[in-house]
Amino acid sequence: MAVRTTDRWISARIRKEWWQAVAWALLGLSLSAVAVVPSLYVPGKVATETAFRDARPCAGEAPARDDGAGCLRTIRGTVLSARTVKSGRTKAFRVRLRPPVPAPADRSIDLDAHGDLSELVQPGERVDVTTWRNDAVSVSQGGVSERLAGLPDEDPTVLTGAALIAVWPAALAFIAAFGSARRARCLATGRPADPRVPFRKATPVGVIAVPLVAGFSAGHFWDTWTAVVMAVVLWALIAVPATVLALRWDREPSPASPPGKEATGPLGEPV
Repeated sequence: MAVRTTDRWISARIRKEWWQAVAWALLGLSLSAVAVVPSLYVPGKVATETAFRDARPCAGEAPARDDGAGCLRTIRGTVLSARTVKSGRTKAFRVRLRPPVPAPADRSIDLDAHGDLSELVQPGERVDVTTWRNDAVSVSQGGVSERLAGLPDEDPTVLTGAALIAVWPAALAFIAAFGSARRARCLATGRPADPRVPFRKATPVGVIAVPLVAGFSAGHFWDTWTAVVMAVVLWALIAVPATVLALRWDREPSPASPPGKEATGPLGEPV
């Protein structure tokens, strides 16, 4: 009776492990598909970034509208309003120019609430707004200039980071699928199925959190590309050795048990 109960338990455990392997594999495929979406836009955004970085000031007087050449236009306007507002969870110094002014300077412009221009710009004063295509690039007054956020040279980095956020959990899902399939095979062949990494549920937290925290911290000291590269390097340093070790651990054990070591069954019991 006890043997039949154990056999039924092992059979149920094998089925469970195979179902988990399938579920992890499907999750990995889904995350891989999600990662493909932002990746498709990266080449176009890189081309736009290159055009933006190569842009030069427009020759002569700035045209009233962007003629498609992609030069840097300087639009001079009079400040209609300038005040500190709450934008999301942060504060911004919002400036609006008195119409009529060409687009995109006709929209509100958010500056750093703690920047130099927030203390200089007042309603009724004149400011220069540098624009490229349909984006406001910078605002300047009296020799003080401030570059705006959300410019075209930031888009490729953001999309690459979004793709990596999906790629890394996808890799972990495939590794988890491998582990579940390995445990099912071990149980089916009577081999021990002991976990190789003893940290249990804390392992994914450390594997995912450490590179993200390191990359986020790097973004505060260097540029965003450095943060992305650092996160990728750390992920590789964690994932590649872990995968290699998992493949080595999954090798078939020697037919003979080591001297002084008692043979065990799939549940670790002596046989």
